[in-house]
Amino acid sequence: MQKPKSFLYDQQNGIGTITLNRPERLNAITFEVYHELTNFMAQLRDEKDVRVVVITGAGRAFCSGGDVIDIIGELQGRDAEGLLEFTRLTCALIRNMRALPKPIIASLNGTVAGAGACIALASDIRIAADQAKIAFIFVKVGLAGTDMGATYLLPRIVGLSKATELLMTGDFVSAAEAEKIGLYNRVVPRDQLESTTREFAEKLAHGPSLGIAKTKEMLNREMHMGFESALEAEAVAQALCMQTPDFKEAHAAFVEKRAAKFE
Repeated sequence: MQKPKSFLYDQQNGIGTITLNRPERLNAITFEVYHELTNFMAQLRDEKDVRVVVITGAGRAFCSGGDVIDIIGELQGRDAEGLLEFTRLTCALIRNMRALPKPIIASLNGTVAGAGACIALASDIRIAADQAKIAFIFVKVGLAGTDMGATYLLPRIVGLSKATELLMTGDFVSAAEAEKIGLYNRVVPRDQLESTTREFAEKLAHGPSLGIAKTKEMLNREMHMGFESALEAEAVAQALCMQTPDFKEAHAAFVEKRAAKFE
């Protein structure tokens, strides 16, 4: 993989870490970041040495959303076709994140807003520092809360009533409140965020990669299914996983009273 230009990337022990790196702008996203991050998520699909992806931010924010000068200002001069081209670009990033057959952990080091909130939302796990407040601020800038998959994903995570409140007001909620409503999986002191994220990532990295990929795939697919269709799809997916060496290794490890070593 080529080294990205608009953000940092580090790869160790099966974990690929993306760091949004514009701390002086609270990691606000530019057109370049959108394009490169979208393509990078697609490339990670074929990166066999990466089993888990972590995305975080440098400095005191995770991501404050689209850059007011680079993006918001530039969009003022676009026609309808140009605006739709941009909104489709932002949605392509979310599509590639959800399509990636590897778990994505959002390690939320600080403020999470706008597009940053949607990137966190599209991740599979959200681990946050205790000061990492979050807001879907689109209505605050005169837009709709329906952005980058928010009106699809957020009700499925926090319920329709709470999602409606968050998307219609655009108000920030604290990390503690976000954890309470199920939007954050974990909230920890800021100085423990990196170690907690790494521990969680290592746990997933040592798990059965196909089994975890299938879990993510079925969570996505079953959003559109009726109950009977979902049961049949799960039966097929699980039967497939039962054909893998990981299933045999788990049984052998149990019998031999040792930790499993998944391929």
